[in-house]
Amino acid sequence: MQKTPLHESHLKAKAKMGEFAGYDMPLFYEGGVMEEHLWTRTKAGVFDVSHMGQIILEGPEAMALLHTITPSSFVKTPPMMAKYTVLTNKDGGIIDDLIVTKITDTKFFAVINAGCKEKDISWIDENLPDSVEMKRLDDRGLIALQGPAAEKVLHEVLYLDILQLKYMRMVQIDDLYISRLGYTGEDGFEISLPAEHAPTFWERLCEHGDVQPIGLAARDSLRLEMGYCLYGHDIDDTTSPVEADLAWVIGKDADEFIGSKRILDELENGASRKRVGVMLTDKGVAREGAKILSSEGYEIGVLTSGGFSPSLQKSIGQGYVPPLYAEEGTEVLLEVRGRQIKAEISKLPFLPAKVKTATSKKAG
Repeated sequence: MQKTPLHESHLKAKAKMGEFAGYDMPLFYEGGVMEEHLWTRTKAGVFDVSHMGQIILEGPEAMALLHTITPSSFVKTPPMMAKYTVLTNKDGGIIDDLIVTKITDTKFFAVINAGCKEKDISWIDENLPDSVEMKRLDDRGLIALQGPAAEKVLHEVLYLDILQLKYMRMVQIDDLYISRLGYTGEDGFEISLPAEHAPTFWERLCEHGDVQPIGLAARDSLRLEMGYCLYGHDIDDTTSPVEADLAWVIGKDADEFIGSKRILDELENGASRKRVGVMLTDKGVAREGAKILSSEGYEIGVLTSGGFSPSLQKSIGQGYVPPLYAEEGTEVLLEVRGRQIKAEISKLPFLPAKVKTATSKKAG
């Protein structure tokens, strides 16, 4: 199993470790998942996300490459602004979701999912023009600081003026890339830095009274409350952005990207299914794989993610249903271990985002 630059820091903090995407990662620490989840919603949680891939695409045709391999447009994107987007395959399915930051018209920084890292890089390499260089940043760590106290903490720890940094924007300070985004719906930052400096920076953050380290289990419950997709579960290489309710990533004039035929047809005529939120209205917890039934008991879909929401004190999930059943408030049933539990279709996110400036539907 691979290890991140912070592996020893997790062991020192007595984290419960487990395998994720080929890495030995912290699942939770001594306080447990519930405490970590609520701490992030009220103070500031720090996450090791160094297992994710970081790449630079640079060259005269770097923007044209992105317009080919994603459905998004970067023409009017200001320098140092990030966008959530997807890599699409020839069948219009999603190879991965990712964050791309435009540094200049010819240079882009991208963060890709850990489990898709090698697949993504191979796909980009297949489509790479001769004039564009792809550089892997395997020598860098990635730390996320999330929660209402994140801005205060980062300001006090780094002694830098990042208070004016807007949502989905990045600033480069020496060898740090600081981006105001995250995967929790809270205000927060992701900091890319040289791997050798990551442990010291992590310890400095953890010494702050408003900060606790947070494991992957709470990261999952936090993102579920926000209705964010987990690749390989809520989206995969058969799912289109339209089905996944991610049509907003498609540029207005986008028409020649890979997989555009299916995606643009669905955009115009609708898809056969739609990703929705599901909230239990009766007691129980439904998890991934639970069948979604109509109120009459007919199977109409399946949960792709599910679990207990510490913030709402309810069981929530997301999955795919035909458009006929996708309206908010529609009564459904979830089949859990042979038992049918009452639920209803819910809008996503389940909680309002608290990012500094809610100018995007997705926080990374």
